[in-house]
Parts: sequence; structure tokens; C-alpha cells
Amino acid sequence: METSQSKDPRTSHPASSSAGGDAGCDLVTVPARQGLEAVDILRRGAVDAVGPVLHDDGCGTLGFVVPAGTAAGWDLPGSTCTETDGRGLRLAPEPPVAGSDWLLPPGEADLATDPAVLRRALGEAARLIEAADSRR
Repeated sequence: METSQSKDPRTSHPASSSAGGDAGCDLVTVPARQGLEAVDILRRGAVDAVGPVLHDDGCGTLGFVVPAGTAAGWDLPGSTCTETDGRGLRLAPEPPVAGSDWLLPPGEADLATDPAVLRRALGEAARLIEAADSRR
């Protein structure tokens, strides 16, 4: 697997790059607190725009399934986007990694989360967390 932190972000991907197809999918990983906040933001949105989400209990992270090719242009600080290149991560009812579980399993969510929508939700989540922490 490869991780990309390119400075040339891509913000949209064709609908034909579905996470469940032969092309595979990529995985955006963020700290659990920010990820859970982003899931809430995405689910409250006008459009149900969240795809499957993995929770890794051991590392305290959430992984958002995004269309294949997203890793090539992902550059959001505090997150990583891993290119699966058709290796490893496949959407099945069982979690693909030992010690993880589906927060939003395949079949109960869209095929993948739109990277541009995810980027906005993660930014909003980071701002909400920062505001909450500064009040303590």
C-alpha cells in the first residue's frame, strides 16, 4: 500500500470509480474523534453522502472508504489517504483488518464517500473540536 500527501488535491471523481468495483478503493484515515464528528456532519447533511467507515479500536482511528484514485491528490493535514490499488481492502461484511470493525458497514451506506464532501466535513469537524477544547 502507498500513502500520498500530494500538494495537487483532486476534489471530484467520476461516479464510475465505485468502491465496490474492480478498481478497488482508497482509504482516508483520521483520528477517531475527528472522524466521528465528520460522520455526524455528513449524516446531518442535505444529501446522505457517507460511504462505509472502518473503526480501528487499537489505533483510535476511523477510515473512510473513498473512490480509487483519491490518494493521488489527497493533502489534508492530520489525515492520510492510502491507495489500496485493488490490494487488501475490499468491501465485504467482515472488516478487512483484524482489530477493526465497520462503523458504517457496506450495504448500509453509499459505495464511497465523495472526497470533496469528506474534506469539508473533516475541516468542519476539526474547527468544532478546536472550539470545544478551547472552552475547557
